[in-house]
Parts: sequence; C-alpha cells; structure tokens
Amino acid sequence: MRILFIGDIFGRPGRTIVKDRLPGIVRDQAVDLVIANGENAAAGFGITPPLVEELFDLGIDVITTGNHIWDKREIIDYFQMVDGNGRGPQRRLLRPANYPSDMPGWGVYHSHKGKATYAVINLQGRVFMAANDDPFRIADQLLKEIEAKVIIVDFHAEATSEKISMGWYLDGRVTAVIGTHTHVPTADERVLSAGTAYITDVGMTGPYDGVIGVQKELVVGKFLNGMPVRFEPATGDVRLSAVVIDCDEKTGKARSIERLMVA
Repeated sequence: MRILFIGDIFGRPGRTIVKDRLPGIVRDQAVDLVIANGENAAAGFGITPPLVEELFDLGIDVITTGNHIWDKREIIDYFQMVDGNGRGPQRRLLRPANYPSDMPGWGVYHSHKGKATYAVINLQGRVFMAANDDPFRIADQLLKEIEAKVIIVDFHAEATSEKISMGWYLDGRVTAVIGTHTHVPTADERVLSAGTAYITDVGMTGPYDGVIGVQKELVVGKFLNGMPVRFEPATGDVRLSAVVIDCDEKTGKARSIERLMVA
C-alpha cells in the first residue's frame, strides 16, 4: 500500500494547490490512500462543513486536525451528522483522540482499501500546547482496539522532542508517525529500526511567502509593536508539502518514506 499524507492545508491557496496537483501526484506516485491535515483550511483557522466536503470531493480519504478544530463552531454539528449506526462521511474527519471523551467527534477512523484494512489515529501533543490527556497512553489504549495492520498516526504537536519520542514509542506498532502543526517541513524522514516511517513535521500546504501561512507584514508588525492584529492568509509561493509512505499491507511495516514539495 502507498499512502500520501498532505501537510496542514492552509486557506484557499492550500485548497487550490491540492485541487490542481493531487490528481497528478496520485497518478505518478501510484497512491492508494490519501490523508490530509485540514485544520487550517478555512482562511488559516479551522475548517467548515462545506470545506470538509470539498476536500473529500478532491479525493482525500481521511482528514485529520488539531488545536484549531473548534475555531469554526459549525463543525460541532457536522461531527454529529451520522446515521443510526454511527456511520457517515463525517467519521472521516478526525479531531485529536486525546481530547476529553465527551467532546464531539472521533480520534480514530477504520476502513479498507481493496483487501487491505487501515486505521488513522489523530493525536495532539502537550508541550507548549493546551492540556489534554496523555497522547502516549491514549495511543496504547487505541492500539489495543485496532485490528488493522496499516496504522497511520498524525501527531499534531509543537515540540520536536515530544514528536521524536512518540515516533520511538510507537516504532514497530504503527506504520507511520507523521508530525504536523508547525507548518515548517523537516528533513528527518526515515524508517525507524522496528519498521515505522517517521517525520517530525511534514510541513504546510499553502503560501510560503509569509510567516507559517500568514501575511508576513502582519506578523512582523505584531512582533514589533505587540498590538492585536487580524491575521490574514498570505498568497504567494504556494507549495504542497507531503510524504509518500510505502508499506507492506500484510504486516503494516513501512518500506520507505519520501518527502514531497510541489509548487
């Protein structure tokens, strides 16, 4: 199985380049499964139900999120739009699994591609971020319940040490640990010793002519004067950042991980 994981989609520029480039990447890389972090899809802050559906229509199978998931409150009702069996496309939108259990939504998704079963887990870090349940122990709990061999973890976290620790902690137990959140791609992609593909941060899919997606003048000005300002998405130098993971669908072990950046 070949899996494409797209880094944090930021605003309209990010959505547009996904629309333009995703079909070619899927074809050229022989991709079977597409996962993307979409928590910044709505002008850089949050995601709305129409944008969730738009990303699904582009061919994304599962959307992960993070600390911006509640920025657009209408997403709360969207999480609850499932059928009587708890099914529906909304189950393919995740929020971190280590949020309080009574919050809307889900942190794990199970499905299959052809004869191969897979699971996607969404977790959020705690270092320099809001307090939530321990992502390491929540991962342990979820892995006891998951029967799929191919398991992809989106670890949405700030600190590189926390992300690397999660990679080693889950090495050999999941197919890949993919770091998101900082919007800055790292060059440390590798397959760990027990067969788990890892990268500290896959980077941002959006405008790089700015400060992590925001117009640079606004962010620089805030650093200079400390005054409140409304952040607006940048527009230039738009790139799609992603990784392609090749794995054995029978064992779940990763064979390789390749970093992509497409303009």
